[in-house]
Amino acid sequence: MSYSAILKEIARGVHGARNLSVDESAQLYGAMMDGGVPEMELGAILIALRMKGESADELLGFYQAVESRLYRLATPASGAIPVVIPSYNGARHQPNLVALLAMLLVRFGIPVLIHGTLESQGRITTAYILRELGILPSGNLAQANTALAQDNIAFVPTAVLSPGLANLLALRNRLGVRNTAHTLAKMISPFEGDSLRLVSVSHPEYLTKMRDFFEITGLRALLLRGTEGEAFANPKRRPDLLYSHDGRSQMLFEAEAGPLKTVPHLPNSIDAVTTAAWIHDAMAGRQPIPLSIINQLACCLYGAGYTSDMNQAKAIVAMETNSLTMAEGV
Repeated sequence: MSYSAILKEIARGVHGARNLSVDESAQLYGAMMDGGVPEMELGAILIALRMKGESADELLGFYQAVESRLYRLATPASGAIPVVIPSYNGARHQPNLVALLAMLLVRFGIPVLIHGTLESQGRITTAYILRELGILPSGNLAQANTALAQDNIAFVPTAVLSPGLANLLALRNRLGVRNTAHTLAKMISPFEGDSLRLVSVSHPEYLTKMRDFFEITGLRALLLRGTEGEAFANPKRRPDLLYSHDGRSQMLFEAEAGPLKTVPHLPNSIDAVTTAAWIHDAMAGRQPIPLSIINQLACCLYGAGYTSDMNQAKAIVAMETNSLTMAEGV
């Protein structure tokens, strides 16, 4: 493979560049993950792709390369479709409530796999909060399988599932910007069987790009504009919650518009200890769960097949949260 020839095609800017085919993209990204691309060319390719933007065919080819190199986990024996939550950003301004959503799902008997980074980069990562809640990272696949089988929840660092992808993610520190690996990390699932991916985006155009990808592949996903990049619905203003499955997309909740009707009760600090304590209180009923998280939980129950009817999912969630205010809002 000639990397200079590829760069001549993809490094001509947004309007002059040519998109790669699915096969070309799969071959290129496989070489990148396997460490076969020299450092200078690798950096140039990653920056060129960032400047150009990935086409639908390129994303599909890159995804195929990642999937073929992904280490697999056993699907939990609970019978429920597992939910896969990527967590790669952490909190900078708002509390990180990924762990709250995950623990609510576990309460319904739905297995939850969270994968992501252990590095904080000055933010409060989900791994830190889970540690405060007694959920430690799984250092290998066997530990992850055991955690899922025993507790229905596991946090797995990216390097355990895909060392090659983790290496590409780590280049952010050297390049100063994110690259295609940060998009692909949100799309993976290590389970052989069906799963529901929670996929967050930061920019509206990527919501369209992700929707198109999941409609092409037919995979299950709940798509949303993330909270500081994390895959939970913003407690202060619910985003669109879009469900994709079998090549079709369905808007389950539209984004809230206009002034806030109520101000949600949130942790008074974003640090891991305070956030974990607040989540513990919320799970015990001592803190009200934000309405947007309730809405997302209903979407997850529906998307994971807990119920085949979205209205039933809303009613079940309202009843479980045991809050008249939340029930009326759902």
